[in-house]
Amino acid sequence: MLCVFAEMCRYPLGMTGGQIQDEDISASSQWSESTAARFGRLEFDNGDGDGAWCPDIMSEPDGLKEYLQVDLRSLHFITLVGTQGRHADGMGNEFAQRYMIKYSRDGSNWVGWHDRKGRQVIEGNRNAYDVVLKDLEPPIIARFVRFMPVTDHSMIVCMRVELYGCEWLDGLMSYSIPDGHQMIYRGLDVYFNDSVYDRASAERLTKGLGQLTDGTWGLDDFLHSHIYGMWPGYDYVGWSNKSFPKGYVEMIFEFDHVRNFTSMKVHCNNMFSRGVRMFRQATCYFRSGSEWEADPVTFRPTVDRMSQTARFVTVPLGDRTASAIKCRFHFSDLWMLFSEVAFQSECNYLGIWTLMVKSNPPQLPTLILSLIGDDPTHKVDDSNTRILIGCLVAIIAILLTIIVIILWRQVWQKMLEKVRITAAVLCGFCVCSTSGPSTSCKGVTAGGSDSAPHYAEADIISLQESSDSSTYSITAVNMNLFAGTDSSMKEFPRHKLTFKEKLGEGQFGEVHLCEAEGMQDFLDEDLSIEGNNESPLLVAVKTLREDANKNARNDFLKEIRIMSRLRDPNIVRLLAVCVDSDPLCMITEYMENGDLNQFLCNLRLKEAADEDKTEQEENEGKSMVSYSKLIGMAVQIASGMKYLSSLNFVHRDLATRNCLVGKNYTIKIADFGMSRNLYRGDYYRIQGRAVLPIRWMSWESILLGKFTMASDVWAFGVTLWEILTLCKEQPYSQLSDEQVIENTGEFFRDQGKQVYLPKPACCPERVYANLMLSCWRRNAKQRPSFQEMHAQLMESLA
Repeated sequence: MLCVFAEMCRYPLGMTGGQIQDEDISASSQWSESTAARFGRLEFDNGDGDGAWCPDIMSEPDGLKEYLQVDLRSLHFITLVGTQGRHADGMGNEFAQRYMIKYSRDGSNWVGWHDRKGRQVIEGNRNAYDVVLKDLEPPIIARFVRFMPVTDHSMIVCMRVELYGCEWLDGLMSYSIPDGHQMIYRGLDVYFNDSVYDRASAERLTKGLGQLTDGTWGLDDFLHSHIYGMWPGYDYVGWSNKSFPKGYVEMIFEFDHVRNFTSMKVHCNNMFSRGVRMFRQATCYFRSGSEWEADPVTFRPTVDRMSQTARFVTVPLGDRTASAIKCRFHFSDLWMLFSEVAFQSECNYLGIWTLMVKSNPPQLPTLILSLIGDDPTHKVDDSNTRILIGCLVAIIAILLTIIVIILWRQVWQKMLEKVRITAAVLCGFCVCSTSGPSTSCKGVTAGGSDSAPHYAEADIISLQESSDSSTYSITAVNMNLFAGTDSSMKEFPRHKLTFKEKLGEGQFGEVHLCEAEGMQDFLDEDLSIEGNNESPLLVAVKTLREDANKNARNDFLKEIRIMSRLRDPNIVRLLAVCVDSDPLCMITEYMENGDLNQFLCNLRLKEAADEDKTEQEENEGKSMVSYSKLIGMAVQIASGMKYLSSLNFVHRDLATRNCLVGKNYTIKIADFGMSRNLYRGDYYRIQGRAVLPIRWMSWESILLGKFTMASDVWAFGVTLWEILTLCKEQPYSQLSDEQVIENTGEFFRDQGKQVYLPKPACCPERVYANLMLSCWRRNAKQRPSFQEMHAQLMESLA
């Protein structure tokens, strides 16, 4: 499937809206002053010209010397182009029936675009009025783009154009890799060459970009492709270790500027039954000047000998500074296949300045001009040395000012972020109001109309530890613990709990799977659960470490008090407690099928044609799940959240990892996700301590620290998306954590540039548009309630 970045990166880049300036639009020629290049903007006619760019009469067949050029001023990932002819309010009827595209990243080396089957000519317009949009498959990464009409030399053609995409944040200018190899699999020729690489192609591919940056990653089975009619192996670039005596493949990545690199994501195939495995080790070297640094970063991924699923492997790069990276990927089997490589980085202005100071004087003009955005191909006239020196001094002064401003802004942003996050976390179980410059917290009374306590209270990590380290009486706390709560919550004998395995751990405690002897007889009738009275009952036991601080102990007891009140078939129930001595424990239901995320990961979607199979057939094919069953799971989660919202409780971490699965697809909401190492990557760590599930959080929760029922609704929309994609990928998997936060900023600015999760393949349009997207409305008051969503999901099951 196409990655989220490629699917959502379809914003108009400014020909229509005017963000691209007239001076950035040029042409090989023009028919008249009124048809100059600046008039070649799609759906734009200001009355000054004749409403389009028209070149001079084509001087050669196919007219391939004529072009309209757009300078985007920085690298962009371009996925779509639009063209239109000239009608001039009925006075014109010129248009380009066909055209070609050339592009460049540096302004000097031009590449002709072709589709995945090698075709260069794009079908254009059939009249002067209609806009024709064409997907670029594969997409291109470029700063300069040329539209070149293809037509009879005697015809007059006119064009208006628009480019669609988004800024190329990787900053990757080119990669150099060995050419891919050919595999013979059971008599079938499987080609792993980089078929869309856009520069020199021999034994080693150099100075270009191709399939590793085309926004598409391969399927689990490398014999199949996303693209209809392509050869086996098309989605991957791959190599056999027989051709590499040193046991590794070396790749070199060149970037536009010196950058700070946090990580690299590599999409690998892992079909080990056919001799293909993800790499055993990655060793990466860094270069900011002319020499490679001696100390590399080495990373060994966890070996997966169970699942043959293709996956992204994240290689941490340790915030190293470089303008080029050389990585050696070591084989762990006969074959190694990659389909995508992406980098998380930010431009390092101090590194650029250091490089400029260390470089020879002839290199200074090029470095400065490329930094401030002037034409990198501009040649300096040596005869005007004095003028040049004066200009360089002025530019350097401006540059220093810019660097100081940027560094000052970064310091302030970090200070503001620290204040904002500290306020949000320290409020803990408060409703946080962020009106005005200050942050205030209202006291919470659980279930009160003015409060919204967190359902998973024990998982909040405080940024401030209590200065009061004195001991206090557990008995005294216990006297107040159940004030106003259900009197049926009893102390369970610790000696009747038998440890089976550790399910996870967090900052202040652990979660264990235990056997509870005699639990059925211990429970009152309203808490009784299915099971054999003679056999020990499997339960989940959440414990607090004995060395936990006072705040953590209070939070743990608050969670017990809250959970003791919850009585709903879709909420995990608190069965008993052990608080007469340390460690404090709460005993909850255990669901035999584990959490919903892992449960769905192991399933495949049943085709519509198989929906009518009998229940027996369905039980025999346990690896299959129907769309109706998935919606049934969502109905149960909505029902549980409807119950919590009726009590004015805010969960704050709703996701499939926090939903447990029992018999017959029974779903219950819990809060163990944060305590499991398996889901550490789902949480963003701020200032090294506080963690937030930002990919599930609403924009106002991330930016303003506001957690409400409406923010839980947002998280439910993401959870529904997880369910309908069978949890095969993380939400916004192709965006780094920083890019996810930037995207929430787009919701705040409300300029239509925000990126949404795409519609899952099995999701009907009405469910996506009317339910999922409504959960992500910018205005929290316009999001549906859980009561409304539960009713809507029930209707879709009918």
